This record gives sequence, structure tokens and C-alpha cells, in this order.
Amino acid sequence: MVSSILPLTLKDAVVRKGGVQIVGPVEFALEGGGCSVLIGPNGAGKTTLLRLMHGLEKARSGSVSWNGTQKDVRLRQSFVFQTPVVMRRTVRENIAYPLLVRGRHKKEALVEADRWIDEVGLSASGHKEAHILSGGERQKLALARAMITDPDVLFLDEPTTNLDGASTQEIEALILRAKADGVRIIMATHDFGQSRRLGDEILFLYRGQIHERGQVEDFFDHPTTEEARTFIDGDILV
Repeated sequence: MVSSILPLTLKDAVVRKGGVQIVGPVEFALEGGGCSVLIGPNGAGKTTLLRLMHGLEKARSGSVSWNGTQKDVRLRQSFVFQTPVVMRRTVRENIAYPLLVRGRHKKEALVEADRWIDEVGLSASGHKEAHILSGGERQKLALARAMITDPDVLFLDEPTTNLDGASTQEIEALILRAKADGVRIIMATHDFGQSRRLGDEILFLYRGQIHERGQVEDFFDHPTTEEARTFIDGDILV
């Protein structure tokens, strides 16, 4: 049996850009199952922290380590961006792409893509060029493309921003299905309702640091810091 690439451990990790410290020092570990939700004010560093964990950003100091080899880590996690990236190919070819770059035979990859097209509700659009899809359809494509590789860990950056209620509901259902299937999810969102619906724990990011961490209901009902309480109440946090 293949072991998980978790835990993910950050020790005094810091990200700086242009001489400015964006994130850190951050020290925590992610293991087990479920969904961890990153929340915090604009500019707190949520996207940068997700990118740091995924490997798209490098720590200027400190460390980010996984339970696995570099190849394992790279191949066994996926990232869905706030604005989905689509290639100038059909929906089917977009979804199959991660398997092709991993060396899978094209016929096999396309068959698996067809399965995921059905899973995410894009059956009527598989043959279409991906760039003509609506925002909700693009996000479904992005999720299918992320999940087709059967990842251990899935990173989501504001996955329903600018989507209508119906599309948001569909995307959330797909995320819950992935969680039920054992995928470890780490996501950023500004939506408290979504945090409650999808999350198991909250990581409250403030000024680039994990300021508070707790189970969803405990965090929202009984925050332990003044900054978290201010943020939950909708007041200005500077």
C-alpha cells in the first residue's frame, strides 16, 4: 500500500517579495483527513500560503516538508486556481492533459477524461473548446482536471468567487464528494457560510501568520483572539 505524502509540515516558513515579508513565520502541520479552510482579511497572504504549501512559492527561510520524495509530492497533489487556467483545446483534452504529461496512453487518458466529464456534469460540453465555457463550467473543468490524477491533497483558492448560487452549489457538492473519498483539502475562501459547509477546521490568517486555528464551530462561535472576533463580526481589521 502506498503511504500518503502527508503530513505536510511548515517550520518557521517565510515568503518575501521585493523585500516585503508576505507570509510568515508560519509553523504548523497538516495531516489526517478532512478540509482545512484558510480565512482572513484581504492581503493577509492566503493565496501565497497556499502556493507555498503546493510548491509554487519557495520559502525564503524556514522549511516546507512532506512525507515523501520530491517526485511523489509533485505528482500526488493538485491545485485549482481562483481563475481557472484553460488551454486552447477541447474540454475533454484539457481534462486528459495531466494524465498525458504523466505518460499515460492517449486513448486511456481520454477514456478517463470522459468519466470525469460525466462526474462533474459537463457531458454536453466535452467536445467544445474550453475557452467558450461559462465561469461555473470552467471551474468544473478545473476540478475534474485536478481530480483525474487521484491526488492525496487538493488545494483550492477561492473556488467559487464570482459564481452564481447554482454554480456554487454544484462546485461545493464536488468538493464534498472529494472529501468523502478521502482527498485532503486545503482551501481559501472569504465566504463564512462556505467555511461552515465544507470545512472541518479553520486557519485564520492575519498579517501573514496563522493567528488562530480551531474546529469550525468553535472558531466561529468562540474565537479566542480579539482579531478573529473582529473579523467574524465584519468590522475593519487593520
